[in-house]
Amino acid sequence: MTDSPKTINSALIANRGEIACRVMRTAKAMGIRTIAVYSEADASAPHVQMADDAFLLGPAPAADSYLNVERILQAARATGADAVHPGYGFLSENAAFARACAEAGLTFIGPPPDAIEIMGDKAKAKRRMIDAGVPCVPGYQGEDQADKALLAAAKDVGFPIMVKAAAGGGGRGMRLVENANDLPTALTTARSEAENAFGAGDLILERAIIEPRHVEIQVFADAHGNVIHLGERDCSVQRRHQKVLEEAPSPAVTPDIREAMGAAAVKAACDIGYVGAGTVEFLLDREGAFYFLEMNTRLQVEHPVTEMVTDIDLVALQFQVAQGRALPLSQADVTLSGHSIEARLYAEDVAQGFLPAAGRVDFWQPAPSARTDSGIASGLEVSAFYDPMLAKIITHAETRDDARRKLVDALKATAIFGLTTNKAFLIDALEKPDFADGAATTAFIGDNFTDNDLAAPAFTDEIAACAAVLFFAQGRKTALAQSLGVPAALFNWRSASPVTTPYRLKANETQHDIGVTPEGENEYAVTTGEQSFSITLSNLSAHDAVLSVDGSRKALLYNIPIGASGRLQLSISGADFDIQNLHEIFATAEGGANAGVVSAPMHGLLVDIFIKNGQQVAKGDRLAVLEAMKMQHELTAPVSGKVTDIHSEAGVQVSANSVLFEIDPEDEA
Repeated sequence: MTDSPKTINSALIANRGEIACRVMRTAKAMGIRTIAVYSEADASAPHVQMADDAFLLGPAPAADSYLNVERILQAARATGADAVHPGYGFLSENAAFARACAEAGLTFIGPPPDAIEIMGDKAKAKRRMIDAGVPCVPGYQGEDQADKALLAAAKDVGFPIMVKAAAGGGGRGMRLVENANDLPTALTTARSEAENAFGAGDLILERAIIEPRHVEIQVFADAHGNVIHLGERDCSVQRRHQKVLEEAPSPAVTPDIREAMGAAAVKAACDIGYVGAGTVEFLLDREGAFYFLEMNTRLQVEHPVTEMVTDIDLVALQFQVAQGRALPLSQADVTLSGHSIEARLYAEDVAQGFLPAAGRVDFWQPAPSARTDSGIASGLEVSAFYDPMLAKIITHAETRDDARRKLVDALKATAIFGLTTNKAFLIDALEKPDFADGAATTAFIGDNFTDNDLAAPAFTDEIAACAAVLFFAQGRKTALAQSLGVPAALFNWRSASPVTTPYRLKANETQHDIGVTPEGENEYAVTTGEQSFSITLSNLSAHDAVLSVDGSRKALLYNIPIGASGRLQLSISGADFDIQNLHEIFATAEGGANAGVVSAPMHGLLVDIFIKNGQQVAKGDRLAVLEAMKMQHELTAPVSGKVTDIHSEAGVQVSANSVLFEIDPEDEA
């Protein structure tokens, strides 16, 4: 027995960023009126501009805006919404929110609250799946959450062990623990992170399966008892337990494994009375055995790769099922065509341990050759209050290698300036032999990247020479705009001997002294140190340039920040540089900064402080925990010495580069 069909005329999207824009695109195509909600930090965000109507929720912190259930329900009432799409993250897996929507007469575009509740608690979910006969990783999912009980259980499970938050996901509240000595600290940190992210500190323990594949099955169910799966996605490439690259199908899954894993996922969905889009995640070991990990009762970030290989709009399917309609296809109708790979573009500093990097998007231009799902625009401020993902770039091709190469090219053609991003890292990852061969496991990054690989890209002589030519060409362009009709034949012409223009360019702590000498209308001799280059500028548009360097063609993306004299933002082969012309910039001297000064590496909330004034600390000691973009980061002592000043306190929001602590360093013997 099912509810009678209902029509969704207007949908409130209780989310932000790229997923809000993604849902709106399909809703608009289906003739559904769209309503955005936003925080004060997102007042000018693309999802707000895209919607038919919008409602201000409150201040920037998620607890005051996107997690404020009453304000979201008030927004639905005020704007005449008859349905709510939660996207992913925030309230998407909150059973109380789903119930509140139903009580308010709103259609919740997601599964029943009971299903969310069962699968939203990893401990309950695992117990339920064990009873249902779904293969599970050995571990502890008991209700006794005392440290003593967890420590005892860990000895029975065996090390290495995974500590996980029972609620939520996205890598928050998750720690890999190699031995018993490290477990108490891991429990404390994971519990704190889970409480801050999900409002619940319960933990589970699981035996760590070394170097598995992370493979997930997309399931879909309607209210008429029909349940199907749409194949698998491989999400093994991760950092800090958060996915970076995803693909469909998995290069490690055979037809037999797909059938068995798909059947297990369908069994899991049937067992809890599931309706809507869901993802059952598994760990796949080297021998082909798989184990239930968790079920995400929502649309996944990586859903586009499934859409590309099945040619099914999953959001449209969500709307149809939410309106009480039966699934328009059976399992036999599902076919996988070609291969699709997705890369998550994050605002983060890879060289600094993938730290989130808030700031302004000076210029954004997605590649025309790929599907790009984004929620950003030029001029937008990326806040430290939310997840650092900026966009997803997705390609599809007949073969996996074609899809991989297309994605590399698309990333190189993606312009994102003003923020530090992981773009170059994504390109490097896609080009690593392990990934190209389809051999990547969850240990991929650790196995394939050294500290040098993760360092900021080198500002080489050749790149500096290209930048100098762009500085010269832009200067000439500005001068010509202020002159009266100089003919092209006179460009770069001198009546006397050629004049060399000097530049002192700096990027990534590397400096080059460069001379640019024009030798024709668009030809230049460039010298830097002992190197010399012959460069031809064959094309120059607003943000694209094509140069030939000693006969080798180089396609560049660039931007000149508004009001920023002597700065050039440059992307070459996917590596991004923020370049200063020191001949134009009167920069203040860096000075001899005290080695004992500890500054905030990013905007964030100072969750805890472990030191006091006058305390003696050793280099590497924990000083504090800073929470930014949903993750907690430990701040450690850069030197040994005595704490002389504490400039902040726990519970306070701090800005990037603000001084938090000062330590008087010990004299070295």
